[in-house]
Amino acid sequence: MKFIHITPLLAACLIGPPADGLAADWPQYLGPNRDAVYPGKALTQAWPEDGPKVIWRKTKIGEALCGLVVSGKKTILFHEISGQDVIECLNANTGETIWTNRYPTSYVDSFGSGAGPRATPAIVEDRVYTMSAQGFVVCTDMANGKTVWKVDTQKTYRAPDGFFGMACSPVIEGNAVLLNIGGTGGAGIVALDKTNGKLLWKSLDDEASYSSPVISTLQGKRRAVFFTRTGLAVVNPADGAVDYQHRWRARIHASVNAAAPLVVANRVYLTSSYNTGALVLDATPSGYREVWSNDTSLSSQYASVMHRDGFLYGTHGRADVPPEPALRCVELATGRVRWSENRFGDCQMILCGDRLVALMESGELVLGQVSPEGWREISRAQVVGSNARNQPALANGRLYVRNKNQLVCLEVP
Repeated sequence: MKFIHITPLLAACLIGPPADGLAADWPQYLGPNRDAVYPGKALTQAWPEDGPKVIWRKTKIGEALCGLVVSGKKTILFHEISGQDVIECLNANTGETIWTNRYPTSYVDSFGSGAGPRATPAIVEDRVYTMSAQGFVVCTDMANGKTVWKVDTQKTYRAPDGFFGMACSPVIEGNAVLLNIGGTGGAGIVALDKTNGKLLWKSLDDEASYSSPVISTLQGKRRAVFFTRTGLAVVNPADGAVDYQHRWRARIHASVNAAAPLVVANRVYLTSSYNTGALVLDATPSGYREVWSNDTSLSSQYASVMHRDGFLYGTHGRADVPPEPALRCVELATGRVRWSENRFGDCQMILCGDRLVALMESGELVLGQVSPEGWREISRAQVVGSNARNQPALANGRLYVRNKNQLVCLEVP
């Protein structure tokens, strides 16, 4: 089976949400709280027929399947140009280049999913952390673009490429850069010292997935939640001790786990495709118990699922097998489908209040209102062209979207 899609796959430290109505940065994959929910001012206005106002546009950028990140007045674009991975810092207001950090890459995709990095960078304080498709983990100084440290995880931990290259967006917790690299000798998951890249601990023999971890509190304990190729792994980020594992993967080898896990209070939600489906587990004082699981409610192949007021919003279905994925609302507690917008299409999404922004693979940008009662489309416009598979970033009233060869900054009031 030929895989032709891959979703951008992940990033960094958790930051508490701002007070209601204030702007927020987008410093990592899926935003400040790693859940694809923007905690700033809700989007309220419809767009003109030709789309939101273009603040700036950058053409002839390199290929990548990862998203952008934004911190203050700086935006990080991670892409591949002429056999080099390029970490590029842009002025968020103008799109002008401030600095670049480059290094050679020899990664070649064998499945037609596209060139360039897959993992979204993570900005933490004055550093940006990246992982390339070839497994180079690089820490770069945000002030000047100089390399602080660099680790070749394939060489050091014998981590394989996988189907589409390495794609775990790093998450930073305390002093640790956490990654599911699928290395051998118990290095399925590693924690690298964020100051120098040295190994703090390693854990499990799980292969790498195309999902990225989240940090959350389960039963009062700070935990890293991974969705590896094998399934769920709940790990103590301080030492790598494993609290709990739950196998959740397709029976066929030609499959991926890609959507990020979602933690709501003490419940953990996983979703996959390939006749695997969705799963909700409840973390209790006596252990984990299954709340529900099925392959009929909300089985997402790549796109991560969002939560609002007890309901899940996301796409159900595969991008490479018809029919096109449906946009759905599902009760978190029961798995009951409240509504389904069939043939909605493959997309990457952000939830902002009750407004959902979807970047379709076609390059169309869709704004709609979601609630348990239904979906109401507000605006739709072509903004960036086809091959738009990258997770958008929303920060300070601006939406950053890209496709295979161009990047656009849009004003979204």
